[in-house]
Amino acid sequence: MKIYVMRHGRTNDNDKQILNGRNDEDINETGIAQATAAREVYEKLDIDLIVCSPMKRTRHTADVVNTKNLPIVYDERLIERDTGELTGRHISGEFRDVYWNYYSTEYDVEHVKELFERVHPVIDDIKEKYADKNVLIVTHNGVARAIYSYFNEIPEDGNMLNVGILKNCQITEYEV
Repeated sequence: MKIYVMRHGRTNDNDKQILNGRNDEDINETGIAQATAAREVYEKLDIDLIVCSPMKRTRHTADVVNTKNLPIVYDERLIERDTGELTGRHISGEFRDVYWNYYSTEYDVEHVKELFERVHPVIDDIKEKYADKNVLIVTHNGVARAIYSYFNEIPEDGNMLNVGILKNCQITEYEV
């Protein structure tokens, strides 16, 4: 079994480099072009099913990429991290090291540990329900980091800032 993970196409908030978290915005023209270009990679993969965050940006990305008309299952647990009080802040802010630290409980946000505890059971469920299938997960950058941590160790210092990041419409593969 293989699990592929794809981040949604670009949004206006991505262009502005601000944290949008649970703001349910759609992909923009660049995001549509990225998803269209990602079809080339997608079509070469042996995928049986798509599991997708129900947010607009991921749904639209999955719809554009899904040229094989595969079934799409939506899972609420794959929605983006709740950025809480940091929503709308520029991503280059000084808060980033603390915000992406597994051990930090600063800020009124969904903490990294909470995010991982929400997302890891999704992978367990996929492995159990779809053991004989290859699955594409279409989701968000924060969730992609959580999935990365499922298959890899969390750094000793807990700093997930530069770990498991996906560019918009990038697809990564995990062997189960």
